[in-house]
Amino acid sequence: MSGLALLGLTALLGLTALLGFGAGAPLCLSRQLRMQGDYVLGGLFPLGSTEDADLSNRTQPNTTKCTRFSSHGLLWALAVKMAVEEINRGSTLLPGLRLGYDLFDTCLEPVVAMKPSLMFMAKAGGHDVAAYCDYTRYQPRVLAIIGPHSSELAFVTGKFFGFFLMPQVSYGASVDLLSNRETFPSFFRTVPSDRVQVAAVVELLQELQWSWVAALGSDDTYGRQGLRLFSSLASTRGICIAHEGLVPPHTPHLQPGAVQGLLSHVSRAGVQVVVLFSSAHAARTLFSYSIHCGLSPKVWVASEAWLTSDLVMSLPGMAQVGTVLGFLQRGTPMPAFASYVQTRLALAADPAFCASLDAEQPGLEEHILGPRCPQCDHITLENLSASLLHPQIFAAYAAVYGVAQALHNTLLCTASGCPVREPVRPWQLLENMYNLSFRAHGQAMRFDTSGNVDMDYDLKLWVWQDQTPELRTVGTFNGRLQLLPSQMWWHTPRNEKPVSQCSWRCKKGQVRRVKGFHSCCYDCVDCKAGSYLRNPEDLFCTQCDQDKWSPARSLHCFPRRPRFLAWGEPSVLLLLVLLGLTLGLVLAALGLFVRHRDSPLVQASGGLRACFGLACLGLVCLSVLLFPGRPGRASCLAQQPLLHLPLTGCLSTLLLQAAEIFMESELPPSWAGQLRGHLQGPWAWLAMLLAMLVEVALCTWYLVAFPPEVVTDWQVLPTEALVHCRVRSWVSFGVVHATNVMLASLCFLGTFLVQTRPGCYNGARGLTFAMLAYFVTWVSFVPLFANVHVAYQPAVQMGASLLCALGILVTFHLPRCYLLLWRPECNTPEFFLGGGAGGARERGGSGDEETQSKNE
Repeated sequence: MSGLALLGLTALLGLTALLGFGAGAPLCLSRQLRMQGDYVLGGLFPLGSTEDADLSNRTQPNTTKCTRFSSHGLLWALAVKMAVEEINRGSTLLPGLRLGYDLFDTCLEPVVAMKPSLMFMAKAGGHDVAAYCDYTRYQPRVLAIIGPHSSELAFVTGKFFGFFLMPQVSYGASVDLLSNRETFPSFFRTVPSDRVQVAAVVELLQELQWSWVAALGSDDTYGRQGLRLFSSLASTRGICIAHEGLVPPHTPHLQPGAVQGLLSHVSRAGVQVVVLFSSAHAARTLFSYSIHCGLSPKVWVASEAWLTSDLVMSLPGMAQVGTVLGFLQRGTPMPAFASYVQTRLALAADPAFCASLDAEQPGLEEHILGPRCPQCDHITLENLSASLLHPQIFAAYAAVYGVAQALHNTLLCTASGCPVREPVRPWQLLENMYNLSFRAHGQAMRFDTSGNVDMDYDLKLWVWQDQTPELRTVGTFNGRLQLLPSQMWWHTPRNEKPVSQCSWRCKKGQVRRVKGFHSCCYDCVDCKAGSYLRNPEDLFCTQCDQDKWSPARSLHCFPRRPRFLAWGEPSVLLLLVLLGLTLGLVLAALGLFVRHRDSPLVQASGGLRACFGLACLGLVCLSVLLFPGRPGRASCLAQQPLLHLPLTGCLSTLLLQAAEIFMESELPPSWAGQLRGHLQGPWAWLAMLLAMLVEVALCTWYLVAFPPEVVTDWQVLPTEALVHCRVRSWVSFGVVHATNVMLASLCFLGTFLVQTRPGCYNGARGLTFAMLAYFVTWVSFVPLFANVHVAYQPAVQMGASLLCALGILVTFHLPRCYLLLWRPECNTPEFFLGGGAGGARERGGSGDEETQSKNE
């Protein structure tokens, strides 16, 4: 209803009052709460309240006086009256029939509501409820009940009427338990269940990111059930309830400490949002103490029961409690209702009309139930004008049309009339109300199997205008929440949206580590490298698959690229330079030895055996080329044998050279002469072959028993997958070195303490330093190889092999090359062979016959 229409209505009512029927004379509005008909509807409405009565001291089942007037209750009753009159005037629903109504006050108290409930179940035409074994043929005074508004009362009356299967349609009771068909088989309502309202509230909290709230409820069925629904749904949506409590009912014996303690808990919880499922009386009690105690302003999310209550709105100081907003059922606009109320009030002030009421219908039976609504006969225009837009006016209006449609279906009515003339009993009407579809004021409605209807909600915000708040629509809910942020108004400075969170929202790549009992109170912890945050609501980081990696605080994983000792790496390039240098020197020395193979120097170095040793040393250098590049099965199997076999060949030639020097220097000449023949010619080559066969046997055992394998290690590198040759047994790996270690040890022992003859070349010294180079290299290799990162182990082994070869070359072969090139005068038998022709003949173990004849 527009403001202009409401202003016109007020002016019209004021004019009517000035014409004489509002000048202090009592109205006869209470006598309009009953009308006879073929079928009568009972009605229960909160026309007054007993807020000043002390029901706890009630000792006799006498009459309870209702003192306070409720404009809402009267307007709901007038909406029922209007609907009945529309149906009676029309010819669509119940042609030829007349509906009646009998409306009573509940005073919002079960003890008051039970009296008219008993009257409704009295036998038609009487005042008594008869006791029968079978009520199938029983015909009570009314056919169906409209009301009550309160869920607390609906729990009482619903079970009572359910026993008789009396249809009951409430226009305000929203507690979800009333949908239980076992307990309340005849209960229906034209308002949604609280479950819908709770879902809307939870979605509102989520949308505004309020995850840390207090939840309070009135200590009655409505409040307790509302809290239960809210708690269960909020916990599944990540909303934490810092404190949950019940507001005690307002009685003369109410202890102030109970409410103050509740408010103290709310204050200590540090919440900025309070959800209050409460009756209007309990809400007024809570806010009275809140204002008195000076509770800091907060956002109050109201339930429908007190959002529009004048009991709460009119409380002094309510403008200071903070922001109040809540969901209100969206009623269909009824422009004609305001003029209808004006007409009813005008007629109630007309003495002639009031006299006609007494003549048309019998008394109101006030001697049985007492006055129906004595306050209704003394209302002023201001009592009703503020409540004409209440959305539940339509709910009461629609309840009548629901019953009328069910009666239409039961009587098989058509446009020409209703052929069934037998009286319809309540249980027969009830059968046609399940899954009933009907229309009210042009809006299609339907009772589902639980007796509920689907209705949309408007999100209403209190905006204070002088001493009364205006209900501003700031959103809608029809299964999905839609907000109007531009219409919002907050109590905070600069109109900023309040923040109600126990902990700040975590950043990207962080998970929540819950502190205490509430999931909303947490520390933000970074996802470590190798894990990521898959969903923002996850409580744990998700580990990446082994073939992927992630940095810290990542939202996804990245594929690992393979890592191995690549040819282009700086370390490999440096080693290749060293390889080129060493191999070049080896080839140069080998060429020089081959060119001067008949010289005393080469003959003293072993002749062809020395060339064979240099060739093996070159193969040692070339074997390191198996280590760079992506490892394969063949390269892994060939690495160790192709390194150690040539090294064995080289060391065996050096061992024979050391043996000759040792025998010549340390053994008696007779023994030396006998043994010298076994170290020359074919015997020398046989000894070298034997050493290499031993190494071949060890390498074969190593490859068969513990073959190295190509593996992809996903763990050792943070962002890459290491592809390398894995050694399956380090013992077998060490055994492969055994032959070479033995040869080098014997060679070192044979030359370490040898005394060289004066004036002769000291070959023992070169061999000693060569073996020292071997030992220093490989002894250093062991701890370095064991401690270096596995990704660099191939490079370490390459370096050790090249340094070993270079050490032997530099200490043993290069000094001889120096003499060949720059000291040719020293290349004589006397300097190298230690004597004349006989000595030359005896030591030239590997020279050919031509060389021997020249020496002779």
